[in-house]
Amino acid sequence: MKDTYLVTDVGSTTTKAVLIGEKSGEYRLLGHGEYPTTVELPYEDVTIGVTKAYEDLALKTGIQITHYDDSLNEMIRLSTSSAGGGLQMLVFGVMRNVTADSAKKAALGGGAIVLDVMTTDDDRPSFLKLDSIRAIRPDMILISGGLDGGNTAFALEIADLLNVARPRSRFGENFRIPIVYAGNKDAAELVADTLSAGFDVTVVDNLRPSFDLENLEPTRAAIHELFMSHVMAHAPGYPRLCSWMNSGILPTPVAVGKIMDEIARTHSMNIVGVDIGGATTDVFSVIEGNLYRSVSANLGMSYSAGNVLLEAGIDNIVRWLPHSMPRDEVSDRICTKLIHPSSLPRSFADLQIEHALATEALRLAFEQHRQVATVPPRALPAWRSLVGKGQVVLLGAETRTVLNMADVGMLVGSGGVLSHAPKRSQAALIMLNAFLPEGVTRLAVDSIFMMPHLGALSDVRPDIALSVMEKDCLVPLGPVIALSGDITAGVPAVSVSATDSHGARREAIVCGGDICVIPMSMPGEVSALY
Repeated sequence: MKDTYLVTDVGSTTTKAVLIGEKSGEYRLLGHGEYPTTVELPYEDVTIGVTKAYEDLALKTGIQITHYDDSLNEMIRLSTSSAGGGLQMLVFGVMRNVTADSAKKAALGGGAIVLDVMTTDDDRPSFLKLDSIRAIRPDMILISGGLDGGNTAFALEIADLLNVARPRSRFGENFRIPIVYAGNKDAAELVADTLSAGFDVTVVDNLRPSFDLENLEPTRAAIHELFMSHVMAHAPGYPRLCSWMNSGILPTPVAVGKIMDEIARTHSMNIVGVDIGGATTDVFSVIEGNLYRSVSANLGMSYSAGNVLLEAGIDNIVRWLPHSMPRDEVSDRICTKLIHPSSLPRSFADLQIEHALATEALRLAFEQHRQVATVPPRALPAWRSLVGKGQVVLLGAETRTVLNMADVGMLVGSGGVLSHAPKRSQAALIMLNAFLPEGVTRLAVDSIFMMPHLGALSDVRPDIALSVMEKDCLVPLGPVIALSGDITAGVPAVSVSATDSHGARREAIVCGGDICVIPMSMPGEVSALY
C-alpha cells in the first residue's frame, strides 16, 4: 500500500487538515477538514482543534483518521503552525543598514514575526530601548554584533542592555528566553558569558562576516531548532501534538517558503507569492534561487484594515473603485470591519471596497518586501569605521535590490480575499494593480490555502508535493502580458495572438492604458508583437 499523508496547519484562527493519497494511480488531495484553533481559553490545548479538524475530514471523506485510531499509524503525519501569534522575535544589530538588515532577513527567513529591530544608530536613548524590550515579551532574541575582526564593544553593549532590561516571555517567568548570537566571532565567548545567567545562548557563525558577504543559513537553522525545542515545548498542547507527528512541526511561513522554493526550482523561474490575512500579509519571492520573505504585521483585511486605510490614504483606495462613492462612506465601511473583523461583505459595494483595500494592502506590503529582497553592497575600497558616540559609519554602503518585476515569471496569491473572490478575474485584477507585473507573467491563486501543508510535505516527498500543488492547489488565472516603457494612452501598443489547445485562435490589438482579456478554453501558447 502506498503511503497516505495527513498534514495539519494549526493557524492563528483556524486549524486545517488535508489528506493526500493515491487516487486513480496518482497522488491527489483526498479531502480537507477544519476547526477553530483551540490555543486560547477556555481550551488551551491545540490538540482539541486538531482532533476536531480530523473528525471534519473523516466526515467528508469517510476515512477514519482520529488521533487514537490504529489506521492513523498507516499514515505519515506532518504539521505546521502559526498559532498563538507564531514565533515572535526581537532583533539587534550594530548598524541598521548592515548587520541589522541581515539579521532581520535571517529572522524572517526562519519564520519569525520581527517585533522590533534595535541598533546603535537608531537614535533611541537607552531608557526608551529598555522600556521597549520590557514591553515586547519576545519568544526569542537574535543578536548580530558586527563584522568579524571588528570592534567587540557593540556586541557587549547589547548584552549589557538585555541584562538590565530582563525581558519576560509570553510563556511565564520560568521560561528562559533563547538568544541566538550570530555576530562578530571575536565577541562570541564574552557575549555568551555575559548573558548565560539569564538566557539560553546559542552561538552560530556570523551572519555578516564581512561587509559584502551574508551567511544567513546557520542562523535560520538555529532559529528553527530553538523554536522546536524551546518555544513549541511551552505552547499549550504542542508537546502532545509533536508526539503524534512523524517529524518536527514547521512554522507556517517556513513551510510556505519551502513550497515556493520548490516551484521556482522546478520551473526554473523567479516567482513572487503573497498570503494576505486579517492581521498580517506575508510576501515571498524566490529570485535566482534565493528565498526572501517579509512580514507586514499591520497590513491585513480585518484586524489591520484601519492601518491600511491610514497608511494608504483614502484617495489611493477609492481610485480602485469602478464607481464613484463618497470618501467618508468608504472610510466608515472600512472602519466597521475593525468592529466586526470576521464579517463578510454583504453587498456588491462592500465587496468592491474590500477588493480596493486588498489592492492597497498588497501594494504596501510589496513595497516593504522590496526592502528585504536585497543583497549586500559590493566591496568598495573606500570604506572605514568611525567609532564615536556608539556609532559606526560605513562610506559607500548601498544595499542593492534584486527584485525586478520584468524578471518574475509567476505571481501566486493566497488568502481569503484572493482565494475566495466570487470571480477569478477579480483576484487577477487585484494582483495586477498591486504588483504591476512587467513582461510575461503567469498568475495563479491557492484554492484552499494548502501551501503550508504542501511545504511540510515537500520536506519528505517533494515530488508528491509539487504534483498536488499543480493539480489541486494552484488555480491558474492565465498569463499576463504587460508592457513598460514609452507607451501613449489610446495608441496601439501591442498585437496579441493566442491559440488554445483546441486550435482556436484569437487576436487582439491593445492600446496604451487599456486592459484586454482574451478568454482561453484551455492553456495554450501566447505570442506578442510589439
